[in-house]
Amino acid sequence: MKKTKIIIITGLSGSGKTTAINAIEDAGFFCIDNLPVMLLPKFLELRRETDSVIAKFALVMDMREKGFLQNYPQIFYKLKAEGYLFEIIFLETSTEVLLRRYSLTRRKHPLSNGGGTLKGIEKEIEELKELRGIANLIIDTSNYNVHELKGIILNHVKKAIPEKQMIIYILSFGFKYGIPHDADLVIDVRFLPNPYFVQRLKNLDGTYEQVRKYVEKWEETKNFLGKYLDLLNYIIPLYEKEGKSSLTIAIGCTAGIHRSVSIADIIFKELKRKTKFITLAHRDIELDR
Repeated sequence: MKKTKIIIITGLSGSGKTTAINAIEDAGFFCIDNLPVMLLPKFLELRRETDSVIAKFALVMDMREKGFLQNYPQIFYKLKAEGYLFEIIFLETSTEVLLRRYSLTRRKHPLSNGGGTLKGIEKEIEELKELRGIANLIIDTSNYNVHELKGIILNHVKKAIPEKQMIIYILSFGFKYGIPHDADLVIDVRFLPNPYFVQRLKNLDGTYEQVRKYVEKWEETKNFLGKYLDLLNYIIPLYEKEGKSSLTIAIGCTAGIHRSVSIADIIFKELKRKTKFITLAHRDIELDR
């Protein structure tokens, strides 16, 4: 129990709680939106009874639940007393920005009750003062876009948990069989000289040293690899910073047997020097055999 981490995401309506919970989910937490606060102890009890291996939870709780204000103090106090690693993140936004957001989305504020959006915002600010006062972290999201807020939340959460390493998948394929549907990055290497038209290499695939050396020997191959590896070395850390859990890099040629296989092998070996969280697969290497 004492090792169970619980993060409560709360705050003003329209301040970015959905973005926050999505970011925390990317960090490996089990997430629930709008669980009634009175059900939280029962939920944790069921987790203990089923010997669940999940030890990190994040929950959005706010004024959408009618009994939230009356019930949260006793529940939160009880969980802290029981030894849970308990944290409250409170999101807020300036009234001006909230009015603009509600105007753009044309959504009704949950506390407006016919009195208009401004009245609803002012009422919510007043009623959440006490909760704001006990929050572990308060974030004003007025000047952040979705990506910036996600980055802030991820950076905060990752301080308390082991960093989650992004997994890289290197995949060769043949365009004649279609582009992989799960590819994040696709590169077409059909501009390289094709070993298929060399009689001694035609019936070999790109995993053979003879084929790889043939593909590698051309000046355009050397220039391409230099530039593409520079690009990957630049953008991979940015994807990790964004909180991406996996990255699939697909390399394609006509049939997925020669050029794409050799290039995928080379890229895999180069990137493996920097990370152990990387795999290699050749999707279509056997299809034309």
